[in-house]
Amino acid sequence: METQASDYEKFDAIVIGAGQAAKPLAIAMGQAGWKTAVIERKHLGGSCINFGCTPTKAMAASARVAYLARRADDYGVRTGAVEIDLASVLKRKNEIVSRFRDSVQKVLEGADNVELIFGHAAFEGPHVLAVRLNDAGGSRRLAAGSIFINTGTRAAIPPIPGLDRVPFLDASSIQELDTLPSHLLVVGGGTIGLEFGQMFRRFGSRVSIIQRGPQLLPREDPDVAEAVYGVLVEDGLDLYLEAEVLEAGPGDDGVELTLQLPAGPMRLQGSHILVATGRTPNSDDLNLAAAGVETDAAGYIQVNERLETRAPDVYAMGDVKGGPAFTHIAYDDYRVLKTNLLEKGDATVSGRPVPYTVFIDPQLGRVGLTETQARENGRRILLARLPMEHVARALEAGEPRGFMKAVVDAESGRILGGAVLGLEGGELMAMLQLAMMGGIPYHCLRDAIFAHPTLAESLNSLFAAPQAADG
Repeated sequence: METQASDYEKFDAIVIGAGQAAKPLAIAMGQAGWKTAVIERKHLGGSCINFGCTPTKAMAASARVAYLARRADDYGVRTGAVEIDLASVLKRKNEIVSRFRDSVQKVLEGADNVELIFGHAAFEGPHVLAVRLNDAGGSRRLAAGSIFINTGTRAAIPPIPGLDRVPFLDASSIQELDTLPSHLLVVGGGTIGLEFGQMFRRFGSRVSIIQRGPQLLPREDPDVAEAVYGVLVEDGLDLYLEAEVLEAGPGDDGVELTLQLPAGPMRLQGSHILVATGRTPNSDDLNLAAAGVETDAAGYIQVNERLETRAPDVYAMGDVKGGPAFTHIAYDDYRVLKTNLLEKGDATVSGRPVPYTVFIDPQLGRVGLTETQARENGRRILLARLPMEHVARALEAGEPRGFMKAVVDAESGRILGGAVLGLEGGELMAMLQLAMMGGIPYHCLRDAIFAHPTLAESLNSLFAAPQAADG
């Protein structure tokens, strides 16, 4: 028997998943008079608050304190032996996460025309949902003219033979360890693998990173990846490039990986395995077919430049739609939808910048085109480079590792992109981004007056004499 519309509770809008785009969009729709429901099955705030940005950077801050304490002699300071109280590190991290998560809940519950529902939602039709409630039990059936999917991603588990026979960690579960690994084996040399690898090395674990490709951070220019490699080697990590994991299994120390290296096979023993080989979308249990929402082969929801799916008035935002998986991109998705739906504008995601920071230490901040991309596009470019050891502020702080690099259009002098591996690299990258947004040519930064001694004044030296790129 066909379900009647009267069988469903009516809303103007429903947001499935309370990720970073959900809160501001729900509030904006509520303020506009839209009766709005936000459905979340576990934790508010998405991956950023719960197991991404917030907790990892809180733990990395503890790791950096340990690193600096061990370097105290470099600054003429005498300290005792450095010991890691992992339980206290986790307690601090969890308190910060709870504070952020509770803030999201308080705001949503206090918002006009917004109802927060804890449960799991799945489509029953193009604009109708069945929600299996968490605590109260039972279910609710909801309908809305506009539906927004914001369910994010989870750790992807690679098809490594034998991995299912041993305990392994992902980006979430590693943050709940109550004892330090004696030897952490990290499968994956991307952002997640490097951030956790350096963090646990600073906590005192031996760390080995296994990267299938020829360089760490595959999206970066080779010189940037090489510099990151040098930083991690200096910090005491063992790095294996062009290393394919053939098999996992129990080992004498806990776990063992069989690797295929260019020189031949080898076995690597460790106490713990961290799988950091990417993410997979949380789209498989939403019954998207009932709504006419399409995904790609990996399960990412397909959208156009206005974040519209193939189903009318059904949208996807944040990581579940694929593309750059960053909190600031999810927040920009909210701005696009708000502009178009509430302000009758015509915003799109086309051509937006994708700045990001890899929170290793020193940070790697990047924005715009890489040198590789610019060359592939056939652009005539100038390259500006500056070692951080030539930056006064970095030397004064005892943090001279890394370098700055900018890609400049040879004809207009405008900055096309940049990478900063160095002290507060993300903040310096943002200065390059501001110049790019304003169309400011490089010589304006070269000739600008910045306060001394700040990191900002390094831009004078960076752009003093950019060189024509060969090839």
